[in-house]
Amino acid sequence: MGDWTYNHYTVASFASTVLPAIVFGYLLVVPALIVRSQDTIQSAANADTKAQTVEFDIVRDFTEGLAAVEVGQKWGYIDTKGNLAIPLQFDWAWEFSEGLAGVGIYDSGSIKWGFIDKTGTVVIPPQPFDRVRGFTEGLAAVAMNGKWGYIDRTGKIVIQPKFDNASRFWEGLAPVEVDEQWGYVNQDGQMMVQPRFELAQEFFEELAGVMTSDGKTGYIDRTGKFVIPPQFDWGWEFSEGLAAVKTGNRWGFIDKTGQLVIQPQFEDAWGFSEGLAAIKLHAKWGYIDKTGRVVIEPQFDNTFRFSETGLAWVEVGGSAWYIDKTGKSVVSSAAEQ
Repeated sequence: MGDWTYNHYTVASFASTVLPAIVFGYLLVVPALIVRSQDTIQSAANADTKAQTVEFDIVRDFTEGLAAVEVGQKWGYIDTKGNLAIPLQFDWAWEFSEGLAGVGIYDSGSIKWGFIDKTGTVVIPPQPFDRVRGFTEGLAAVAMNGKWGYIDRTGKIVIQPKFDNASRFWEGLAPVEVDEQWGYVNQDGQMMVQPRFELAQEFFEELAGVMTSDGKTGYIDRTGKFVIPPQFDWGWEFSEGLAAVKTGNRWGFIDKTGQLVIQPQFEDAWGFSEGLAAIKLHAKWGYIDKTGRVVIEPQFDNTFRFSETGLAWVEVGGSAWYIDKTGKSVVSSAAEQ
């Protein structure tokens, strides 16, 4: 898995295909069906369907039904059918979250950031922010003069820029960095967990993964108390009651007591969604159930979590398609160089 940004690829679009949303952390994500130039993509339900292709320089991942695209150094947004929904007009563009997306416009040699809605209307005019993150729980992290704070949906600064770094709010708290240590603030800007961690993740299912000075990861509650002592080399957020953790060079899964319920045996792993988790074995990705049993054999170069629709995005050799929970292709790509 990667950052899901692709350069000089072609997006294949269907007149009648609406791609499913996939839950990834706090965003609803629809991975783009991206294929290399001259590849084609077809619906498995109708092999006679001919794809219409539009070439972009960069395509970001789909969120809330739209994806940012770049053509000739200008950014706009396409919908899940590949139609240009918001014209190419911005110098930079991020994904949508809570109905808004950060966009950048160069002004007198420097970039200013604002936010647009899904019609392309500017709802927060461009301001001299250094950087912006997406909205979650009504607030967005923004950087000004090297310090991070938070704005509301009107663009008003509600937490003054004073942090060295800042992440997004989830379950009422956000990780922030002060003097190379991470803690957590609430939406009033009060430090609820004092900075003392090397790294800190957002809260999911009332726990957050943090890394201590010895490089070990554990999980804390909202008071900052360790519920699962730091003992892992890394770990992802909890999802469906389990979290993927790394011990040595292998990944397994723990429950909320910290007990290993699936022993470390995988080269890589992601969290559970719809009862299945993506795992990597012998350099290929497949899926396991909550007992650790492989239900879809490792065979993919890249993959994504299953959505609430029961579909997951997979990729092999530049061709991408969706599979159901049995591993059967639902929307497939045909790579004919």
